[in-house]
Amino acid sequence: MSLSVTLDNISLRKGYNLLISNLNLEVGSGDAISLTGQNGVGKTTLLRAIAGFFSPHAGKISASDAGGPIDPVRFRTELIHYLGHQDALSPTRTTEQELRFQAQYLNANENNYQFAVQYLNLSPLLDLETRLLSAGQKRRVSFARLLIAQRPVWLLDEPMSPLDADQRDVAARLMQDHLSDGGIIIAAVHDPLPFETRIVHLTRPDISAQEVALVD
Repeated sequence: MSLSVTLDNISLRKGYNLLISNLNLEVGSGDAISLTGQNGVGKTTLLRAIAGFFSPHAGKISASDAGGPIDPVRFRTELIHYLGHQDALSPTRTTEQELRFQAQYLNANENNYQFAVQYLNLSPLLDLETRLLSAGQKRRVSFARLLIAQRPVWLLDEPMSPLDADQRDVAARLMQDHLSDGGIIIAAVHDPLPFETRIVHLTRPDISAQEVALVD
């Protein structure tokens, strides 16, 4: 699937604070974007806006493929995986119950489920409630969602942060395989991802931009 995601003059704010002003970005199939910048600069907010959790203060987020513009609802609900820095796992479910729930919710097939378990070495964790897992193990369970249901756009918030060296290698291979298949990755990071990406460094807008945003 040839896919393009376009951010056109995007401005985002949290409360009265303008985080991002007039951001333009185009991302195509096979592209990996690393969002960098200080804490609080708007990396997570930008990922959440692309995922469709809220509308930008100004500007437009759109997607298109060879057939033309993609319906925004379809883009958000069928083409995006968003993995936040919190893993969003039910603490009282076992790992297997959690993965089965996600597979059912995402309308995935059994082959994809088994592939995800094998790829991420989750078999030893299947009988454990997710509340008992380490931070790195929880992140691996969250990564399984990316394999259980194939979606082209991955929005990842600090994907590597809780992983040990071996699991970082697995995660890197997972992401590189996705890019090789024509997928798109936009990741908020502090530490560089272990493969080549395009860097988009976010900084706070100047005071004059803040004042214009408050007048709008």
